[in-house]
Amino acid sequence: MSASSVPWPRWIRERVADALADAVALLLPVACAGCDEPDRALCASCRSALRPRPRRTMTDDIVIVSGLDFDGVAARVIRALKEDGRTSLANALAPALTAAVAAFGHSGAVVVPVPTSRAAYRRRGYRVPETVAARAGIPVARLLRLTRRTADQRGLDRDGRRRNVAGSMRASRAQGLRVLLLDDVVTTGATLAEAARALREGGAEVVGAVTIAATGRRFAHSVHPPDTTRFHA
Repeated sequence: MSASSVPWPRWIRERVADALADAVALLLPVACAGCDEPDRALCASCRSALRPRPRRTMTDDIVIVSGLDFDGVAARVIRALKEDGRTSLANALAPALTAAVAAFGHSGAVVVPVPTSRAAYRRRGYRVPETVAARAGIPVARLLRLTRRTADQRGLDRDGRRRNVAGSMRASRAQGLRVLLLDDVVTTGATLAEAARALREGGAEVVGAVTIAATGRRFAHSVHPPDTTRFHA
């Protein structure tokens, strides 16, 4: 078998894709993802605006800790990572995820990312939560998979989002594990609730969830107000 025909592991293919995307970003004209200042991917002021500010909220019976509020600079940077292929920005977002995991305080739990749809992966070439987790040095385990297509969650209200994702995930190899869910942004918590359901049916104990950011809408629907004293970095 020739070297060119050897099937490379998925993690190697994804690391190569990230490296190529970063190299292209260096060769093309760039502007700050947070404020459009020219000739820099992220200016010092916008980088400072990404200083972690962990907040806690709850959806159903899932405690969620998020590293940033999804607004202003943070929202623009996350959108640039998700929609514009600017994977180098994952480095700037990694501290927010690290802070969220540290603030949660459940050492020993397996970090399980919410699965990315095939359509989103084909469009981007990478999985956003896993890309940021890799830059943060946080190992993850893909124990969840999608069992059917779902509509775009944007534009749906809380109930619509829940109906859209209901029954859309299945867990494997989860029996007996303590799990901490991972996603990029939490809005209503519908996706995390579905992921938790699938993992619990697969025999896992879901201790909670961490996200890079949470929307103001998420905090507006908190079961308990964010504990800003305990969870500020």
